[in-house]
Amino acid sequence: MIKMIKVRHNNVVPTMALGVQQLKNEQFSSRKLPPGFDEIHGFLDRFYMSRIGIRMLIGQHVALHEPEPQPGVIGLINTKLSPIQVAQIASEDARSICMREYGSAPDINIYGDQNLTFPYVTSHLHLMLFELVKNSLRAVQERYMNSDKDVPPVRIIVADGTEDVTIKVSDEGGGIRRSGLPRIFTYLYSTAKNLPDMEGPSEGVTMAGYGFGLPVSRLYARYFGGDLQIISMEGYGTDAYLHLSRLGDSEEPLP
Repeated sequence: MIKMIKVRHNNVVPTMALGVQQLKNEQFSSRKLPPGFDEIHGFLDRFYMSRIGIRMLIGQHVALHEPEPQPGVIGLINTKLSPIQVAQIASEDARSICMREYGSAPDINIYGDQNLTFPYVTSHLHLMLFELVKNSLRAVQERYMNSDKDVPPVRIIVADGTEDVTIKVSDEGGGIRRSGLPRIFTYLYSTAKNLPDMEGPSEGVTMAGYGFGLPVSRLYARYFGGDLQIISMEGYGTDAYLHLSRLGDSEEPLP
């Protein structure tokens, strides 16, 4: 029964995102944040954070009852998770989406200690990295699509700090305008030029357009005491810093 509850709510995030986009299209035609939007944003933050917590508890309970758990895995938590390995898998998944959308995709270079491991939830890290890499691939691809210049690679750097494991996703996709930076973590904002068709049939994961990828990714990072920061240089590119707290090392209580 618990498994079915989890499966039944798999599509809640994209469904909510479509509803928010429809609200934006019908009520807010300008690119400025509408009056009262803070209430909508606050509600969605609380809703998604609650959902992350509920699905974490359900997933942990179900995984703990698996008859043959993987070595080093306790429920959903991989005690020896390799961020390099997760970054490679997320990068391959994001490149396949980019290839499907544009017919080609920039290269991705990953740097860091191959032997680094730390306890974390694999699915959470994959979701965050997939979203960040997907955004970078789209930015680079659209900037160099009709250019004769060599397409610069997207770079992923994994650093092992005393307090956090930090992952930087860096691109040369032209960056984000300074006026748009305060809005990148809001649910009504997207840098995509062509928004997905909300009336037609869904074709699975799209490159961009719903406007929930970054804010939801930041909530996943913050759920375990981490954070997500975006630093952009318009005319050059964007750096995304994903700070991950080691589970069990933090003195702060989990939410």
